Amino acid sequence: MRIYQIIICGLFCLISLSAQAQLQDERHNFSVGVNGGVNLSNVSFDPSIKQSKLIGPNIGVTARYISEKYFKMICGIQMEINYSQRGWKESIEDGSGDTYQRAMNYIEIPLMAHLAFGKDKGHGVRFIINLGPQVGFLLSENEKKSDPWHPSERPNGVNEQYGKMAENKFDYGIIGGGGLEARTGIGNFILEARYYFGLSDFYNSTKKDFFSRSAHSYIGGKLTYLFDLKK
Repeated sequence: MRIYQIIICGLFCLISLSAQAQLQDERHNFSVGVNGGVNLSNVSFDPSIKQSKLIGPNIGVTARYISEKYFKMICGIQMEINYSQRGWKESIEDGSGDTYQRAMNYIEIPLMAHLAFGKDKGHGVRFIINLGPQVGFLLSENEKKSDPWHPSERPNGVNEQYGKMAENKFDYGIIGGGGLEARTGIGNFILEARYYFGLSDFYNSTKKDFFSRSAHSYIGGKLTYLFDLKK
């Protein structure tokens, strides 16, 4: 069994156990707000392509429901709808002077378990962890390449990606991160770092296809503002 399958099974088990467990200390805190940040993304290709990070925006809306406090751990669920730019930027070292990058624009929906540690009520600072599955749908993509252009000179012979648009628009994977939440009189401010590991390929990956893997990954930094609708 692959490691990501183990992770998914573990998440479902945790959700199931949580649903069956008796609440330790009930909460009914519902918050909504906005988020924004940047992605530093690349793509896992096989055959491999040497890359540097592509920087793109990640903005959207957030809803969070905190349902209980279990000992010192505050537990809930968080959902977002985000516009996210991913892709890759190639490091071309064949002496041609070529440059190439591909920006891919997605709508993403992460659904994450939310855990927090720290001051329970009132103003203060908490340490937070978010982890769960994420799905996405490709809206558009564009490639930028230098002029002149010499793709036939690549020493590793990998040039199938040039001009080849995504064949699979649906994307899914695992996202997780941690950060700090400052609860104030005007709302809650959250600074968070995240990592996304894609489990799907945007190019077909059968035995007859050139790429056996073409999956997204990115590191993100995000600032979220939430205000409580129900405390």
